[in-house]
Amino acid sequence: MFSHIMIGANDIEASKKFYDATLGALGVAPGKMDDKGRVFYRTKTGVFAITKPIDGNAATFANGGTVGFACESPDVAATWHAAGVAHGGKTCEEPPGWREGAFGKLYLAYLRDPSGNKICALHRG
Repeated sequence: MFSHIMIGANDIEASKKFYDATLGALGVAPGKMDDKGRVFYRTKTGVFAITKPIDGNAATFANGGTVGFACESPDVAATWHAAGVAHGGKTCEEPPGWREGAFGKLYLAYLRDPSGNKICALHRG
């Protein structure tokens, strides 16, 4: 459904370190910076990117927005979360763990990245 997701970042270097670590835990290669200072993480299923806002204003997170990353196992999601905390992320929502809901059993781990964007690692049980 999606070709790419791009989020704003105020400190591209700090965000790149954070996403290199968290996405690296999912098996994604380190991001590549283009000539405009944007960083792209490319996979077979899509592209995730970080950029300073084009309008020159500070990046802000989407209130109510979350970007979710699929994980092959709960252990991968837990590794993703630990990598994020170790690289400037902050735990948000409930602690990582299993949750039951309308969509079945899910293992979820939530973080705020260095710019405040809410991201999630998800494994479907």
